[in-house]
This record gives sequence, structure tokens and C-alpha cells, in this order.
Amino acid sequence: MSNQGQTMHLNLFLYNQGHHEASWRHPDALPEKMMDFTYYKKLAQKAEMAKLDSIFLADRTSTSPNAVENGSLVSFEPTTLLSALASVTEHIGLIGTVSTSFNEPYNVARRFSSLDFLSNGRAGWNIITSGTDGEAQNFNLDTIPDHTSRYKKAKEFLEVTMKLWDSWEDEAVIIDRENGIFADSQKVHEIHHDGEFFKVRGPLNIPRSPQKRPVLIQAGSSEDGREFSSRYADAIFTSQQTFEDACMFYKDVKERIARNGRNPNQVKILPGISFIIGNTEEEAKEKEEELAQFMNFNHSLLQLSNRFGVDLTSVSLDEPLPNLPDIGEIQGHQSRTQLIVQLAQRENLTVKQLLIRLGGGRGHYTISGTPKRIADELEYWFLNGAADGFNPMPQVMNRDFDRFVHFVIPELQRRQLFRMEYSGNTLRNHYDLPVPVNQFIPSH
Repeated sequence: MSNQGQTMHLNLFLYNQGHHEASWRHPDALPEKMMDFTYYKKLAQKAEMAKLDSIFLADRTSTSPNAVENGSLVSFEPTTLLSALASVTEHIGLIGTVSTSFNEPYNVARRFSSLDFLSNGRAGWNIITSGTDGEAQNFNLDTIPDHTSRYKKAKEFLEVTMKLWDSWEDEAVIIDRENGIFADSQKVHEIHHDGEFFKVRGPLNIPRSPQKRPVLIQAGSSEDGREFSSRYADAIFTSQQTFEDACMFYKDVKERIARNGRNPNQVKILPGISFIIGNTEEEAKEKEEELAQFMNFNHSLLQLSNRFGVDLTSVSLDEPLPNLPDIGEIQGHQSRTQLIVQLAQRENLTVKQLLIRLGGGRGHYTISGTPKRIADELEYWFLNGAADGFNPMPQVMNRDFDRFVHFVIPELQRRQLFRMEYSGNTLRNHYDLPVPVNQFIPSH
């Protein structure tokens, strides 16, 4: 599958002070603005000025005293912040992460329909199942449910949510003042869902939104994640360390999408790419090394332990990564665990070297270099079967995103690889997606 003649999709992965775990300590960062709306407003407006498809907010529903001390896992609830950003932007998509493990379908359907109305059709939902015991312990559980069970629940959760979004037909609201009828009751449907995990009557108490349903995004690359995303997702956020792995993932998932009777061209595969930009290669490398000096490796080990669901806090920094359980036994983030283990083995890294590599992107592909080199890399992946676009992940948000906008974006536009202007006003427009059919209307 070739993207020749197409333009790539770009979503700013908006992550507090930046994607390097020690970014908040850097002199160019603004940690005192972490809970200041104007900070996010400026970044969102800059992303819109650059004509990016969307801004994307990740989320995790736990923290700890250690994490707080080290400046991580502190963030706004995504749909709340995105609703505020909807009022100060006009075109850019607004994608928020919400977990199916710790919510109810009705509440999530209502929140994203509300965001879609408030933004005039720019809402997107990044669907996750969560993967840590720390999160589970904030929601009346001792441990996180096993990986397969989480995806089984997620499947039913999403099906209920889509029924709720379709519970109002497009023409249901008639506002007949003379006869006192606001909406045609024959076009508003109770869904009567009764499944293994959820029992929901419906309908939703908000009409069908401007995009009919928000754009659906999924980020899992495990076997369960690939099957889920190939069946439901409009876009897939993924993480690969090498071009070859990205090509294999791209080919595999596009084939799965086709087997599910969907059009592979209408599902966008978007790897994350974490970067530092310098005027020269040497300057970029110096900036990368400078950030590593701010790292707290005890904290880094704890973060890695939480991601794997395996206690690594006592391992030696100067030894290779110890053997881990088989990937199928990992109940945390399986695909990211596998990626990190393969990286450590492929490059024969010590634990400390691995932590430095992960510090800038948590397992995403990282690159430091000139604007031309970064544009070259994006172009190569895009035109050669590895990606339909990317999630740029600035390592120091305030500094590196500014350089991406002012130097990399114009280079991509000069090569006719990225839009000069928006062609529509909704996230569905930006991704070239069709309007979803309402399941409650009989097909003819």
C-alpha cells in the first residue's frame, strides 16, 4: 500500500512539559504552568496555526508520592481540558483518552457527544483498557483484570457506546412549537442492551452529534489490540522502534482491517515519533545528552516496573535487562513491554542505557537531528509502507514543538507532504473518513 500523491496526518501528542521524563527540569520548560489553561491554549492554537489534524491527550488514572516528586502523572482530565480548548480553537481535532476499565458506557458516550457539539465536530476518543494495578486500586479493585478480559470488556463497552450515539436519528429533533413537540419520539430509540458486563436501557439524553459519532482511536499493538483496532478504530496510534517493524505492523493491521470487511484506506496508522531539533546534528545530540543528565534513574526504574507489571526496582543499572515472564503472562502493557525488551536485546543495552533510550519517548521511536533530517525520516516512513502519518512527541514541549512548527512543517509542505490549509472543519474531514451509518435505521 503506497501513500504516493497523498499528504500525511499529524497529531500533536500534548503531554505536559514534554515527552522526556525529565523535561520539567529543563530551563526551557514551564513546569509552573502545568495546571495553567493558558499554557495549553497557546500550544493548541500553535498546532492549529500549523494545520495539524489534532491535539491528543493521553491519560492515566493514578499517581503516587514518588511520581509526584519526580514530576510525572500529574495532568488534567482530558475531556475537561479539551472542552475548554474547543472554545479557543476552530479547526483542530480534539482527541482525549478515556479507559473502558474504569468508566460506564453511558457517561463516556455523553461526554464525547458533548465535546463533539461544543467543538462543532472535532471530538475523538482514544480507547484504552488501562494496564496497572495502581489504577485498578483507585476503582475498587486490588489488581488490574487480565489482558484478554480487559479487551473483552472493551469490545462490549464500545458496542454499547455506539448504540447510544445512534439512539437518536439525525432528523429526531424537529422543534415543532405549534404542536408542542421538541423531538420525534419514533426517531429516538431505547437500546435495551443486556450483556456480560453492561445492562443499559438508553437512549442517550443528547441528540446525535455533528460527526454522528466521534472519531475512534485505539493504541494497542498486542494481538488483542490489533484485533480490536482493525474491527473498530478510525485511527491507530502505535509505537515501533524501527522502520522494518513499522512496515510489518502496517501490513498486518491493514490486512486485518480488510478481513473485517472495512476499507484499509479509511483507517490511519500513526506511529509516535519523539524528537529533538538542532541547527546541526551535533547541536541536537548535545541537547539530547543534556536531558539525560536530568534523569532520576530510581524513578525511571519504578516507571518501567509499572509499565511491565514486574518489579525491577532492585536490578543493577550496569547489567542487561533481566529475563521477564513470557509476553502472554504480562498483565500490564503487553505490546509496549515486547517492544522495549526487543530494543534492549537488539542493541545489547544495559538497564541504564535502556532507561536513557526510553527517557525521551517511553518506547516510541526517538530521533535527534536537523529539521531536514527529521523531515527525511518522516517522508521515508510515509512513502514506503510504514505509516499514514505521525504523532509528533516533542521531548521539551515548549521548545521542541515550536521548532517543529517553524522548521519541519514548512519543509514537509515544500515537499507537498502536508496540507497548506484545512479542507474541512471536523476531525472526520481531516482524516478523510465517511459519515457512519446509524444502526437503528434500516438499510435499503
